[in-house]
Amino acid sequence: MTDPLAEIVTLLQPSASFSKVVNAAGVWRISRSEAGRPFYAVILEGGCLLSVHGRETMELGRGDFILVPAAYEFSTSSLRPPPPGDGEVMPVQVGPSEFRLGQLDGPVELRMVVGYCDFGSPDAALLVSLLPELVQVQGETRLAALVQLIDDEARQRRPARDIVLAHLLQVLLIEALRSVSGPAASPGLVRGLSDERLASALRRMHEQPTAPWTVEQMAREAGLSRSMFFERFRHAVGLAPMEYLLAWRMAIAKDLLRREAVGIADVAERVGYGSASTFSVAFSRQVGVSPAAYARANRAGPRSPPAQDSQ
Repeated sequence: MTDPLAEIVTLLQPSASFSKVVNAAGVWRISRSEAGRPFYAVILEGGCLLSVHGRETMELGRGDFILVPAAYEFSTSSLRPPPPGDGEVMPVQVGPSEFRLGQLDGPVELRMVVGYCDFGSPDAALLVSLLPELVQVQGETRLAALVQLIDDEARQRRPARDIVLAHLLQVLLIEALRSVSGPAASPGLVRGLSDERLASALRRMHEQPTAPWTVEQMAREAGLSRSMFFERFRHAVGLAPMEYLLAWRMAIAKDLLRREAVGIADVAERVGYGSASTFSVAFSRQVGVSPAAYARANRAGPRSPPAQDSQ
């Protein structure tokens, strides 16, 4: 059976851009502003406080894993943070991809691996919007082991390094996302899949995106009334059912247009449209350009090497 979560992570085309080991001691705070880059961290020893814009400060301890699929503003600090207004520290590099915060000598009170990755898909914003805004997993040794493998692989220049990193990141993302479920998860695909009734409809939609779906048919797959299904889906996923289906069909279409030299009519058929003209109208309305123009502008070519972070 089709796995919607695996499909979305695969379409995101994750690649490693930077990872580092951070040690800290004493009283410290550091803030970062990003342009929506995916950020992850795992606490190996000790603990710290994490503040993500718009959310309550959370305490992280040994074994905790954090994933922010689109990070903008966040800060970390010692468990006893400095007084408000005190200047923030800058990380000091103490070795290859290893940094120190706070006191530069004495025993280490915190040790963590943090990293960023890039999503190669031009449609990443849409796909990320289907994921939770923040993932926190506690006590999953598998995630810590995966982060260590990614960190080790990123530091080496072994043969096929980029392919290994891409697959490790896919496994890391899937492992993290499937560890989060239930009503506490923020709206998105993961929360929808944690609802047994909605999961049946979501899997069928991903399995047969070309089917002439209606809300009534989706509701039957879920074993719910039309009205109950509609409200339950919108509350869990964050989109109305037909909006989600349209978004998924367009994500598939964009991937086909980027990767394959196929005609517009063939793409239309493979995403559930009866004619190239109907598909072109829907695609242009959703994306802002025609399928042909999109294909010319986004046809996959050699990928640029990932940017390296310095802090």
